Amino acid sequence: MTTVYDFDALSIDGKPVSLKHFAGKVMLIVNTASACGFTPQFAGLEDLHETYADKGLVVLGFPCNQFGAQDSGTNPEIAQFCQLNYGVSFAMMAKIDVNGKDAHPLYQWLSSEAPGLLGSKAIKWNFTKFLVGKDGAVIRRYAPTDTPASLSKDIEAALAAS
Repeated sequence: MTTVYDFDALSIDGKPVSLKHFAGKVMLIVNTASACGFTPQFAGLEDLHETYADKGLVVLGFPCNQFGAQDSGTNPEIAQFCQLNYGVSFAMMAKIDVNGKDAHPLYQWLSSEAPGLLGSKAIKWNFTKFLVGKDGAVIRRYAPTDTPASLSKDIEAALAAS
């Protein structure tokens, strides 16, 4: 059985990251953008990180430029934007594609494990969120319109699960 821990990614500064490093933790994985109507959700994601990191939550942001070219900057520019404008201290990863032939394998897996509305596997827009349990399995997919704060109860339940 495949789990989130079978995947690797690059951090925003280009260093390899094995998601095995987060084994036993709850993960919130989000495709982000710096110039989107949902960009203020960075603040809410940072709040979740600050509230739950010491309880076992890992927030991972994956910048993506596939929706309206809303994250056209370089990885260093994106990192600077997130830090300066939203005080982001959760893990930001290198920019990836989440749809199409060049979609990152992690996102191919996430979207097949938790399809969207009407069974669609495609990511529809920036700030689609995936909650992953301590066992590395996807618990739920959330729409871009679902605010980070609205995920608190589900995060708390995942953190309390054994």
